[in-house]
Amino acid sequence: MELLSGNEAIAQGAWEAGARIGVAYPGTPSTETMEEFAKKDGVYAEWCPNEKVAVEVGAGACAAGARVLATMKHVGVNVAADPLFTVAYTGVNGGFVILAADDPGMHSSQNEQDSRFYALAARIPMLEPSDSAEALAFTREAFDFSERFDMPFMIRSTVRISHAKTLVEMGERTEVPLRPYEKDASKWVMMPAFAKPRRISLDSRVDAVKAWAEECSLNRAEMRSREVGIICSGAAYQYVVEACPEVSVLKLGCVWPMPEAKIRSFADAVDRLYVVDEASEYLSLMVKSLGIEVAPFTRPLPAAGELSAQAVSVAMGGEVPAHQEAPSDVPGRPPALCPGCPHRLVFKELSRMRAIVTGDIGCYTLGALPPLSGMDTCVDMGSSVSMAHGFELALAGTDHRPVVAVIGDSTFGHSGLSSLLNTAYNKGAGTVCILDNRTTAMTGRQGNPFNGVTLQNRESREMDLEGLVRALGIEDVQTVDPHNAEAVRTALKEATHRADDLSVIVFRAPCVLLERKRKPAFEVTSACTGCGVCATLGCPAISKDAETGVAFVDASLCIGCGQCAQYCKFGALVSTEA
Repeated sequence: MELLSGNEAIAQGAWEAGARIGVAYPGTPSTETMEEFAKKDGVYAEWCPNEKVAVEVGAGACAAGARVLATMKHVGVNVAADPLFTVAYTGVNGGFVILAADDPGMHSSQNEQDSRFYALAARIPMLEPSDSAEALAFTREAFDFSERFDMPFMIRSTVRISHAKTLVEMGERTEVPLRPYEKDASKWVMMPAFAKPRRISLDSRVDAVKAWAEECSLNRAEMRSREVGIICSGAAYQYVVEACPEVSVLKLGCVWPMPEAKIRSFADAVDRLYVVDEASEYLSLMVKSLGIEVAPFTRPLPAAGELSAQAVSVAMGGEVPAHQEAPSDVPGRPPALCPGCPHRLVFKELSRMRAIVTGDIGCYTLGALPPLSGMDTCVDMGSSVSMAHGFELALAGTDHRPVVAVIGDSTFGHSGLSSLLNTAYNKGAGTVCILDNRTTAMTGRQGNPFNGVTLQNRESREMDLEGLVRALGIEDVQTVDPHNAEAVRTALKEATHRADDLSVIVFRAPCVLLERKRKPAFEVTSACTGCGVCATLGCPAISKDAETGVAFVDASLCIGCGQCAQYCKFGALVSTEA
């Protein structure tokens, strides 16, 4: 027995099932799954530029006869939706399993989504484990199910399942031979003439999966007291059995298609039926759609965020536990860019020039927070460039502040490139800043096309970022050291003054966590006047002495980057290097 996280268990399950190929774009809480799969013997794994590409690569590999695992977080399913819906029509050759890792509570996401609605809409069977042991077993079996029913299968996890560790019994790998590929345009070419019959075929395959869902062991009724019954799935099951050990539970391991007959039978066997769901109404809506009465809770379950055993207990009429409000004078600890982060001065200068900054997904999103306050919008991957173009269109002909898009190198490869192509094609104006820190930092420093580092460290190509931008017809392209405040200020000023042109600035310097180089810390001399300018950089190493009012540098946090010294006109910040 081993302690594995849900992510590790899914990777293990795919390996045991004989999966040969893994494709993904990193995104919390799914990232570790593909990283762990890539370490296994006898597999090929890669980071793709985005989730749509990952599913398309997976679809090609499964059509060729290989078993394939694709992983992504919930918002990645949005990106992958185009091929996802059609792969349900084509079906598979080798087994194809797709992990959708949801993030109730938005621990590292811009929204809450329930990927079970995608399974319903695309008509792709979805399994939902409630611990790591099930994560392994469900994934391993899903490959067999995929080939048996000629359909991709989805696995849904949530952040608690993805990251919590439970005991797992690991098995040996089953070597599954490559299934022969047979040319069949009616199955693989989804033009209308072929897609229409495949739509009918999908109906037949869904009927077969529905019949299987009624009998499979993944859905099980645990009968206890017949006064109360609860339907639940995934992590919510763990909360239910802890909070209400005496009630009967219908635990759904297959959440689409729903086992309708089993649900009706369970509802008939209890006096009052409840449905416990997390940050969603998916199960409630599905149960109610069968005409089954669902009892209201004594107190409503939280509509958003993660559940807990306590929340379930309170909803079922348990006492609200005694608690004490947090003292109002406890200072907050907001997230911040790391000491020495190469993005910091870019946001400092954008804030100083009062630019309208359309931001993107990545650790640089923290530039929106005080004291930098250097970002106005952030919606989704690649949106910064498109939204900046929209701002420019709306504000055309007015005397407006500079509009600047800020996007990271990995995000630019994910979906920013197509956005910039649109702006260039439509003769748009404005300034685009590509923050190239040589990695995909926020999800754990993964490789991407612009640093040329692959998931399994194979020989690769490092894409020419500036050359790629120039190939779109954009002539005003420059590369700047983001640690040089004067160079950052000059580049931004020059680019934004060319109001009728499209300018791209590549700010290139490695993430401080990538290089992990540390110079002697800086210290504050008696020349400090307590003006507070250095504190406006938002560096965690800089604070103000409560008694004297002068600046203070925490030597345990300072990495000696010298960014702060460039803003001190009194020369009060100096390196401790002899």
